[in-house]
Amino acid sequence: MVQFDEKLYFYLLGLIPVLVLLYLLVLVWKKSKQKEFADKRLLKRLAPDRSVFKSILKLVFLLLGISFLVIALANPKIGTKLETVKREGVDIVFAIDVSKSMLAEDIAPNRLEKGKRLVSEIINQLASDRIGIIAYAGQAYPQLPITTDYGAAKMFLQSMNTDMLSSQGTAINSAIDLASTFYNDSEQTNRVLFIISDGEDHSEGNTLDALEKAVENGIKIYTIGVGKSKGAPIPIKRNGVVESLKKNNEGEVVITRLNEPVLTEIANIGNGVYINGANTEDAVSFIKEELAKMDKKEFEAKQFAEYKDQFQWFLGLGLLFLFLDVFLLDRKTQWLKKLNLFNEKEYE
Repeated sequence: MVQFDEKLYFYLLGLIPVLVLLYLLVLVWKKSKQKEFADKRLLKRLAPDRSVFKSILKLVFLLLGISFLVIALANPKIGTKLETVKREGVDIVFAIDVSKSMLAEDIAPNRLEKGKRLVSEIINQLASDRIGIIAYAGQAYPQLPITTDYGAAKMFLQSMNTDMLSSQGTAINSAIDLASTFYNDSEQTNRVLFIISDGEDHSEGNTLDALEKAVENGIKIYTIGVGKSKGAPIPIKRNGVVESLKKNNEGEVVITRLNEPVLTEIANIGNGVYINGANTEDAVSFIKEELAKMDKKEFEAKQFAEYKDQFQWFLGLGLLFLFLDVFLLDRKTQWLKKLNLFNEKEYE
């Protein structure tokens, strides 16, 4: 497993397109000045040993040198040993609503992105808990099984969108039923399910049955509401630009609203609490306190240990390419010139 100590240094890679652009601008400027000075045939006679290929090669060496130095600054490390460690925590599953109503922008930037940010901030507060992720709309889909890999969880979290499930609608019961299968440790006494949604539920009475089964399995259900009660239309976008607003069969613009009573009822039946997600900091702080009250179960997990620095290899390669760039001349290499690989004619 590879990790980087200072990922911020990767922003320096933005210098590469800038240098390429500068090189092209200088090349165009040189061409224009050379045309003013003399024609191409005369320039060839004045500088017969000048190599166009080497100037490009020097640029490639420079870019490679900068790239390897940036990686060296980020200090890559490789885990050299996988060991089993004892950890204590709670099993947590996040069920995130990805129905089209989550595109409403009554809470910035929209309900789905707000929900994803809330989950990401909650994960940042965890230490040794195991987490899983479910996406649901008209049906539920397992996004990430129970794991201690928070990095993978955030990666899957960011990839979630309203187009990932073909069946639309909002079936909270499906999410609850699927979540019940995630808890693979029969000895875990604290099982937590967070439902992140605007509260629209098209599963009607099936939700109550799913809730009762979840409670019987020892799952505590918290709901986090995203959106506002006054509601907002659902934008239909193409390439980030709003083309129209979603309409019903009568041609009227659909207004989707945060349904707090439904989310509150689900949390109450699930022995949890409803949390309004409008203020991220307050919501995350409350959840952190709730999780701290719960008993932690000890379990085994494998993780990499004894990470070794690998920056020296990239530093060496970076300096090597910069050295080649500095000492590589623009003149043609004589022995290659004698081979005349490209059948070039000499000007007399």
